[in-house]
Amino acid sequence: MTQTESEELRIFHLLRAVTVEFGLRQAEFAAANAMHPTDVRALICLLDAERAGTDVTPGLLGARLGLNSAGTTSVIDRLERLGHLARVRDERDRRRVLLKVEDGAKELGRAWFGPLIEGTVGLLGDFDARETEAVRRFLGGVRDVMAGLPAPPPPASRPT
Repeated sequence: MTQTESEELRIFHLLRAVTVEFGLRQAEFAAANAMHPTDVRALICLLDAERAGTDVTPGLLGARLGLNSAGTTSVIDRLERLGHLARVRDERDRRRVLLKVEDGAKELGRAWFGPLIEGTVGLLGDFDARETEAVRRFLGGVRDVMAGLPAPPPPASRPT
């Protein structure tokens, strides 16, 4: 980093480095457990929804992952074959299929990511309430900025 780089840009580059490291840990987890990296993202989406009390249908999962119907079905089928996910009928509307992460997948994730989670929670334990709220506000804001970005244009046509 240069001397003239702003503190805001240094924080942005640090955030980017954290996301790269986290992506590497996710890829290692996927490879070690015979999964595709998209499968790991799917499990994360499903676990986040579960924590939020949100039911997830295949369509909602596909939308959150940016996949079409066929791609979503492939992810669900792979995770189901591996025993990480179950398709269950919605008790309120039996026509609807919901996706649930199996307990074994949660245990597998805890075994792999537990030290990262514990280390991060421990780090945050050293922050006071004001600092913790600033971190939460910053990360939530970054998430919102990313979610609000327009879709990139399609790749330019190549001459044949």
